[in-house]
Amino acid sequence: MSYNLSNSINSAIVSGQFGFSRASNNIAQNAFNIAQLSSTSQQSQDPQTFLANAVKTQLGAVKQLLPTASGNITSELVSLSVNSLNAQASAKVMETANDTVGTILDILA
Repeated sequence: MSYNLSNSINSAIVSGQFGFSRASNNIAQNAFNIAQLSSTSQQSQDPQTFLANAVKTQLGAVKQLLPTASGNITSELVSLSVNSLNAQASAKVMETANDTVGTILDILA
């Protein structure tokens, strides 16, 4: 009885790549949200410094183009940590699939 491993290995590799890509996108979004929330908290703490920086970087024009962050910094940090673990798990899936392919090639060679 023969079993076609190529579909299973391809599925594992694609799943790992998709998971890693999704985690990477979520990490970028969490980092952006943390930066935006941090900027907002600085605005409420020290308005003069915030306004001076806004004038220098023309933050008003840029801010209209960017999405707004929702939530709080704590939840964003937790999400950042979870997405980091998801990226590590997806990388391990790809590593294991790669090792499996290497083992199969060694057996067949």
